Amino acid sequence: MLIAQITDTHIKLPGKLAYRKVDTAAMLGRCVEELLALDPQPDLVLLTGDLVDLGRPAEYEHLKSILAPIRQRIVAIPGNHDDRGAMREAFRDGGYLPAGAGFLQFAIDDYPLRLVGLDTLVPGQGGGELCTERLAWLDRTLAAKPEAPTLVLMHHPPFVTGIGHMDRIGLKGRDGFAAIMARHAQVELILCGHLHRTIRAQVGDRPALTCPSPAHQVALDIDPEAPSCFRMEPPGFMLHWWNGGGLVSHTAVIGDYDGPYPFFDADGKLID
Repeated sequence: MLIAQITDTHIKLPGKLAYRKVDTAAMLGRCVEELLALDPQPDLVLLTGDLVDLGRPAEYEHLKSILAPIRQRIVAIPGNHDDRGAMREAFRDGGYLPAGAGFLQFAIDDYPLRLVGLDTLVPGQGGGELCTERLAWLDRTLAAKPEAPTLVLMHHPPFVTGIGHMDRIGLKGRDGFAAIMARHAQVELILCGHLHRTIRAQVGDRPALTCPSPAHQVALDIDPEAPSCFRMEPPGFMLHWWNGGGLVSHTAVIGDYDGPYPFFDADGKLID
């Protein structure tokens, strides 16, 4: 099973730039082109939060128009820039988001890997939270199928990164989350967004991984006083390959680059 992960797309209304600089719609369009050119094609596409920039219904409609060429199932979780009501309406046809006005949390059992999506959104705040209610739901959901290899999806990473300004708006409830992870060995990987770059850590003896954005990246500055900045580094997305016995993750860089060039000539000799 091959899974594509796209995160932090930050789509605005048509014609608007994020931070007056980043054409997030055009950059997501380029990401979609890269995804459609993959061979083999992913079986599933995950969106791990900050789908739009201001949580407006019209922004979700713009997002959906850009994603329309993708024929695979799309599964999305909210980030701090999202709005639960508008997102629930935009993705109502997906069949996995719960109805009502509660948290956008779910479990999907349709694939070789079980998908458990978490809602870390705190309306009006950049940071996230896993409160007692959300943590209890997660513990119950994982306990229901202890033998099923599982991906946990969440926007805010459940670890400290060293990038000061992002850690200051991090995730409340990290310790409770780590304790739950330690009890559920079937969790193969915790997939996150929010950091706009690839970062790996261990949480409760389970691996956690953040994904780059198809647009701007958070500046890499390992300093507790790091200013809040982004860079126009090469954009990307991730591919996660489940081979039946383990999960392998790849970062895919978006853009036109030279190659591919062969390592060996027609006679099988290394080209020197």
